Amino acid sequence: MTESCIDTVLIANRGEIALRAVNTCRALGLRSVAVYSTADATSPHVTAADTAICIGPPSATLSYLSVPALLHAAIHTGCNAIYPGYGFLSENADFARKCEDNGIKFIGPSADTIATMGDKAKARETAAQLGVPVVPGSDNAFTRDDEAFAVADNIGYPLLLKARAGGGGRGMRVVESSGQFVNAFSQASREAESAFCDGAMYMERFLPRIRHIEVQVLGDGLGHAVAFDERDCSVQRRHQKLVEESPSPVVDAALRTQLLQAALSLTRGINYTGAGTVEFILDVESKAFYFIEMNTRIQVEHPVTELRTGIDLVAAQFRIAAGEGLSSFERSDIQQGHAIEFRINAENWHSDFQPSPGLIHAWEVPRGEGIRLDTAVSVNQMVTPYYDSMIAKLIVHGTDRMDAIDRARAALAAFHCGGIATTIDFHRFLIEHDDYMNNNIHTRWIEDVLLADEPVRLSV
Repeated sequence: MTESCIDTVLIANRGEIALRAVNTCRALGLRSVAVYSTADATSPHVTAADTAICIGPPSATLSYLSVPALLHAAIHTGCNAIYPGYGFLSENADFARKCEDNGIKFIGPSADTIATMGDKAKARETAAQLGVPVVPGSDNAFTRDDEAFAVADNIGYPLLLKARAGGGGRGMRVVESSGQFVNAFSQASREAESAFCDGAMYMERFLPRIRHIEVQVLGDGLGHAVAFDERDCSVQRRHQKLVEESPSPVVDAALRTQLLQAALSLTRGINYTGAGTVEFILDVESKAFYFIEMNTRIQVEHPVTELRTGIDLVAAQFRIAAGEGLSSFERSDIQQGHAIEFRINAENWHSDFQPSPGLIHAWEVPRGEGIRLDTAVSVNQMVTPYYDSMIAKLIVHGTDRMDAIDRARAALAAFHCGGIATTIDFHRFLIEHDDYMNNNIHTRWIEDVLLADEPVRLSV
């Protein structure tokens, strides 16, 4: 890594991404400081870090989402950088700004960039100004249902309510008709307020049977950027991604060029710094695509890009923050093979995906060529009920999509977790479905097709 003022990094996260960041610090010769709630006192990222400090009780609001607690921990331990990972405060502009105000390098984009791209209306306006196609929608976000309702008819139904701040499917509702609007707005706004402390809602036209396509980018903050082949994140449930793959089976070379160019135009146009993801929806029949948002952080699904490029994207975040240029990351022309990621959640999918916390008493993981497992879970570890239910990411890499699916089939068959319910067998079921095998899916396929036949689901 280039010479810089960064030598001690506070990891403002938990679980798999926190452990990954600790290991990255070690590889780059940096000192790591882990933070943890009392519920995570024995978690792997705590014991792996050079230093660890407790920042509060199990409640995320009083620990991992507490800006004062995190800043106090950073200052107390002599940190001159903070790595946010994904989730929690990773896209919180106020947190990034307070890091800057305290002379601590926020490993990510500037606070102003986070604020602009985190506001769905401003992000849409910015993208349009830079020539990136956008979905028809509202120009502003709304906190009152009556003001939003007055604009909704001009957008047309069905429409999608989206939280102005945050992501991950929280604060999102599909509204089929005007009669559903007020109730849906109230529910989505309350959910957004709880998750992001911001209940303002943005609206856009809802397009059924579309694919969710995203482009991984890196920027140096000086108007230079690189983009990598797209990821297809269309296998979702209630706007939560479950399976991601790269490249997308529905994107040809000409469309790929357009997608990457649009992502680069936006990334360069806002002088973006670090790793980010530009997200689009794609109408497969018309090949029309539209910008929906930019995630100003590392994505959960970034390993599928790493396996195809050989680039460590988390290390890239650190290296760019330290002032390194983009020349060593300009390898988008040598991406190879096909990669698929399966999110393994502690959930009982036979009971509407209810969370399944508890003690893991068996943990047998798949191994072999083309198989990667990112996790911070091990046998005799407690999965708590306080945080996101994802406990692992299984990523497979093959020469093409069918080879990757074959590797996934073998990996999932060898993957066993005892003591709690998980979505491992859900993924076994999913990849054998004809629609998935034949690539006949869309963002509502899980609800509309895969889980629509209750007897079939319960017989698996």
